[in-house]
Amino acid sequence: MTIAERGPMVSRQTMTRIPTPNGEFLLALYNGGTDNKEHMALVIGDVTGKDDVLIRVHSECFTGDVLGSLRCDCGEQLERAMQEISARGAGVILYLRQEGRGIGLLEKMRAYNLQDLGHDTVDANLMLGHEADARDYSVASQILEDLRIRSVQVMTNNPLKISALQELGVRVTRRIPIEIAPGPDNLGYLHTKASRMSHLLEFNGNGPPIFNGNGAGHANGRDYNGNGSTERLSMMPVITRKVTRPAVTISYAQSIDGSIASSDGNQVTISGDQSMAMTHRLRASHDAILIGIGTALTDDPRLTVRLAPGANPQPVILDSHLRFSPDAALFTSGAGTPWIVTTDQHDSGRRAALEAAGATVLSVPPTDAGQVDLDAALKLLGARGIASLMVEGGSAVISSFLREHLVDQLVITVSPQLIGGLRALQSAEGTPPHVSRITQVHYQRLGNDMVLWGRPEWENG
Repeated sequence: MTIAERGPMVSRQTMTRIPTPNGEFLLALYNGGTDNKEHMALVIGDVTGKDDVLIRVHSECFTGDVLGSLRCDCGEQLERAMQEISARGAGVILYLRQEGRGIGLLEKMRAYNLQDLGHDTVDANLMLGHEADARDYSVASQILEDLRIRSVQVMTNNPLKISALQELGVRVTRRIPIEIAPGPDNLGYLHTKASRMSHLLEFNGNGPPIFNGNGAGHANGRDYNGNGSTERLSMMPVITRKVTRPAVTISYAQSIDGSIASSDGNQVTISGDQSMAMTHRLRASHDAILIGIGTALTDDPRLTVRLAPGANPQPVILDSHLRFSPDAALFTSGAGTPWIVTTDQHDSGRRAALEAAGATVLSVPPTDAGQVDLDAALKLLGARGIASLMVEGGSAVISSFLREHLVDQLVITVSPQLIGGLRALQSAEGTPPHVSRITQVHYQRLGNDMVLWGRPEWENG
């Protein structure tokens, strides 16, 4: 990303010595940026030209940082960051004036009132007409550039903060957790950050929160060796992104030999009852669910949430030539009328028939091969309010998303069967999807199945 793409630059106004109970820092004051606010950097030690500098990118929280409010963990995180950086002898705290995840103090207080009525922190922001997270980290990248820091280790529980920094050109070498023990006033808030905002929280060291299907979190921990009871179904955090496209979760079931369908492409029952219920819970946690036209024609799926509580996600079909049938089960399943993403070279007659059946047809420019451009499709979905997208197949779609590095989370169910059929991943012109490994991995046994979820790590960054 170029300097121009990062918006107006901040400029350092002055720097002064600040002795604190956690050591003596230099406080640098910056002004400008896209919001033209005053932002700060607390610096300790020699960081100029250094690699692996420990930093905390901290968004202003008057209620937590100044008043010590127990509704959040912000004040304690700031204190912890100062202690850790002081103990290391070198590091930076970037203090960004982005109160309330970017909505300001007044709107944050209004959001608090909605939370007191039973809404979580995400829904409260959305009800007030704001994004779940409206923060912009371009100022952070510019301050790090001004301090001439070469690479950083970031103290955060939020992997999307790291992604945002990397997209701005910051070289991040490591994430350092900064967990604060929950209390009765912020437990629900922390569970929401884990379940809806991708924060990696362990909750008393026992693993990710477990959900009972209606969004309520429990701190019972991972069930590695449990009996797979649906009452103890672990759920991975659902990711949302403050960027132009929705976060993408790829979910599929495979046999132990890697097959997702029979050799002739026909559907095979792979998941057991308990892992299928998990998949339906995952569906309910996403705004939309996407499949390719091959899966739509072969399986004629309903894409509904039937085996768990929760709302149906918006069904989306990738269909470059509009082969989808107006008689498909999706039109009568109750999932909601499908959105069909096609190219701008589609057949107008087929479009008219699908729209007459109730579908919404959306077109994007084709790729050189005449297929739907996935990046353009995701940006279109993001513009229509989709923040989280679950991709269920088929093989060509899964492989394309991975090949283009458009995946934020993988959820793979492995069943102890030998099928010898169609594999989940395909190569295009001899080119593999380029996932070197899955990181931040969690496992859970559900009946006879093993469910694995984590984040893809791409080759060559």
